[in-house]
Parts: sequence; C-alpha cells; structure tokens
Amino acid sequence: MTLWSGRFAETTAAQMEQLNTSLGFDRRLYDEDITGSIAWARGLGRAGVLTEGETHEIVTGLETVRQEFATGTFAFRRTDEDIHTAVERRLTEIIGPLGGKLHTGRSRNDQVATDLRLYLLKTIDILHQQIAALQSALLDQAEAHVDVLMPGYTHLQQAQPILFSHWLGSFFWKFQRDRERLHDVARRAAALPLGAGALAGCPLPIDRQTLAAELGFASVAPNSLDAVADRDYVVEFLACAALLQVHLSNLAEDLIIWSSHEFGFIELDDAYATGSSLMPQKKNPDSLELLRGKSGRLAGALISLLTTLKGLPSSYNKDLQEDKEPLFDAIDTLALELPVAAGVIRTLRVNAERMQAALQDALLATDLADYLVRKGIPFRQSHHLVGRAIRQAEAAGLSLKQLDLASYQAIDPAFAADLYAVLDFRCSVQARAAEGGTAPVAVRAQLLQAREVLARGP
Repeated sequence: MTLWSGRFAETTAAQMEQLNTSLGFDRRLYDEDITGSIAWARGLGRAGVLTEGETHEIVTGLETVRQEFATGTFAFRRTDEDIHTAVERRLTEIIGPLGGKLHTGRSRNDQVATDLRLYLLKTIDILHQQIAALQSALLDQAEAHVDVLMPGYTHLQQAQPILFSHWLGSFFWKFQRDRERLHDVARRAAALPLGAGALAGCPLPIDRQTLAAELGFASVAPNSLDAVADRDYVVEFLACAALLQVHLSNLAEDLIIWSSHEFGFIELDDAYATGSSLMPQKKNPDSLELLRGKSGRLAGALISLLTTLKGLPSSYNKDLQEDKEPLFDAIDTLALELPVAAGVIRTLRVNAERMQAALQDALLATDLADYLVRKGIPFRQSHHLVGRAIRQAEAAGLSLKQLDLASYQAIDPAFAADLYAVLDFRCSVQARAAEGGTAPVAVRAQLLQAREVLARGP
C-alpha cells in the first residue's frame, strides 16, 4: 500500500509503477533521508506533536534502519516507491503505528529537497579533497622539474619557449577555479527546505532555524514555494562539473599528444596505460582518452536538467525526479576520474631531453623583435623585419642562428652582431619575469603562491 492510496479505487498499473519508481537511483540518499528524518522527529518533539518518549522511540528506530543499510541487511519491497517510503515503511515495521507519526507536517517534496542538498554538500567536500590531490600532484611535478625548457604552443604550433613547470602551473589554477566554484555552489545549497511542506509551509510550530543548525545548514529557505521547486544548486553543480570535466579533458589532450612517439615529451606509467589486443608494441594512453571522452557525458547532464526545468510551472512537479540521475552520474564520473588524473600526473616520467631537442630557433622570433624595439624601432615595424628574416632563413634552409649577419643587415642596419646573444632559449624564458610569467623566478613565486592557496582552501 502506498502512502497516498486512500484516495484511489484502483491499483497502479504495473507500467506506471515502473515509470514512477525512483528507488533504483535515489536509494543512495538513505543516510541523508534518515538524518533529515531524525531532525524532523526532534523538531516535532520540540513542537509538542510528539512526546519525549515517542521522539526517542522514532529516533532509535531510524538509527536501527540506518544500521541495516550500513550492514547491507535492509530489504527493499516492490511497494517501495522511493527511498523515503522505504525508510518509513521499515521504521513502522520496527516500532509499529508510531512510525506513521513521523511524516506529520512534512511532504516528500521538502524531504527530498533536503536529502539532495545534504548529499550534494557532502559530495562537494569529497570533490574538494580529490581536486586538491590533483593540484598537489601538479605542484610536485612542477617543483621536481622547475627548470625544464619546452616549446610553448598556440594553435598547436610552436610559439615561444616556456618552462614545463609553468605549463603544469597553468592547470593548477584551472582546478583552483573549479574548487572555488564548487565552494560557491555549496554556499547557496546550504539553505534548509525542510519545513516548507508540499508547497505552502508547515502548520505546526516547527523551529526551522534549530532544524537548520542541527542539520548543518547555514540558513533557512525563505519561501516555501521556492524551497520545494528550487534545483538551481543542482544546475550550478552540473555546470561546475562540466567545466571541471573540460579542464580534465584539456589536460588529457596535451598529455596524449606529448606521450606520442613523435613528441616523446612524457611517458605514462604502466599503471595508467593499456595495450592492444593485436599489436604487441602498443602502450595506449587510455586513462587520458577516457578523461577526455567523458566530456560529452557531463555536458549532457547539464543540458538534460536545464531542459527538464525549462517549462515547469511553479512549485513541485514530478519532472523534478529527473534531477537525480544526471547529478549522480556526474558525481560518480568525477569521483572515478579525479584520482586517476592525480595518479597519471604523479607517476608520469618527463623526458627533458626530448623537450629541449624540440625547441626551434623560430620560437625566439619575438625575442628578436624585442631586440629591435630596444634599439628604438616600433614593434610593428620590428615584427615585420623579423618576419622577413624568417622568410629568408627558411628559403635558404637555415635557422635564425645560422642566418649570417650580412643577410640581417641587408634587411635593416639596426641588426648587429649582438643579435645572436638574443637567440638563446634560456635567456628568452628568463626575460619573462613579470608576475605570472614563465621565467624561473616568476614560476618559483607562482608555485609558492599555489602552495599557500592549496593550504588555505577554496
């Protein structure tokens, strides 16, 4: 018998039961549901709806149900529509008709909203720790290879020399922004819906501020209609998750390219690679390809929920049952990926020699233009003059260092013998010492700042 069957003369169609049930995915909310129910029982006790003895018996019964879930002995029944009805049904089996008093003044509408917020707040704490572990791995590698030179790329074409540690640092800050965004989501999610009832509020003298404090919420949802309908925090989380996933994909893409034979900048540890069923020599970066491949999944979760919410009228609608599967899938995906990403970074081997060997003189073209600027030539003109030098060197099959001084001076007499001192990769990165730049002094300052940020939290 369902909680609402008294109004109906006929039983629910089997197909409708299958469509209506959410137990297959919302059962993971059991702990939050029981925690919220215990707080509600105590609230009913403070409001005089339950006696002290009744409150104690309900709370004890709920803790027994929690223990059954924790030990894997809880038995679901076909009539359990969702985790809320399953918990209440089992409570009533344990303590008798008194269990039916627990739902006084409460609706599944405010109950599920409370459960979901509690679950998300706990999840965000876990994700914070996992992202921080990935950031720590990035900093460890950066500090271990702080002076390693490599080509920097734009448009996947060599652009300017940078430090490998600078590249690693760039991803630290992406993931830091992800942590900060999740922190903002948690702040807005920490508003208590319980006590909003189905939509109009609770007719009992429930102290919602005490409920909020007991459950760890920072505030009380101020409007009962909004409290049961609001899924903004789920959308925000999915948006943050999608962007975090994009950053994981960006990281994976660079490493996939750099682990190829043609680049050979890095090598993945065997623990994070797989082989081929046909070709014995293969070492495939499948861990990274999967990190990249999950992007559509998380972007899809965000679009799925936005589409669900787009046409809903006010207050609670059963469409909101569709909020959980994309949320849970996004959470599960990230919880699986983040430790793998951290493991990849922590164990990868850096081939500094291959990075150094890949540096081409053309990377120093901007340094040569800056050299002319220091001689009083406007940058736009110096840019053009260096472009001519590059074209002439390429036509002759030479590098910028190999092009003779006479050829440079034929382009412009401002070129002098000291130009060759500028064509040095180490000098190039050292010159970019402004805050946030790739110079060793700037990178070391950045890594120190990153360690402080990581210790401080989002």
